[in-house]
Amino acid sequence: MTGEEIVLGPLPKGITLASEGMNKKVWNVLGHTYSMKAASESSFAFETYDPPGTGVPPHVHPTQDEHIYVLEGVFTLYLDGQWETAGPGDTVRMPRNLPHAYYNRGEVPTRGLFWVSPAGRLAALFDNLHNLEDPAEVVRLSAQHDVNFLPPGSVEGA
Repeated sequence: MTGEEIVLGPLPKGITLASEGMNKKVWNVLGHTYSMKAASESSFAFETYDPPGTGVPPHVHPTQDEHIYVLEGVFTLYLDGQWETAGPGDTVRMPRNLPHAYYNRGEVPTRGLFWVSPAGRLAALFDNLHNLEDPAEVVRLSAQHDVNFLPPGSVEGA
């Protein structure tokens, strides 16, 4: 965990610099770098840096809508039974309860601006996952923070 504890309330005014996370908050989650860009009780935004060969397996947010604005590279996405790709400038919409996943199956890193609404407990989850290396523990902790991973093998191509 880095920086100060996240307290969600009204959105504070200010600027989050391009090279930083809000309140210096940056997480390492299984090879991905997540930088908090904005956090309030109504929404939570973070920028991802995803090296080639990384991804987040199929999961569901039962209490949050999630979005991705692709900044660099191409994301391979699983969206409710279909595989699709999104590149720079594309916006991906993933309503709550929609099974989804994202992967970087390209040769260069990907970057995206992700946000969820409402914020829920995602920032607290990232605090708990920071530098954790056990995928089974990631799945267990995620379920405690309203992110439910689908069983391995339940999605072809994942």
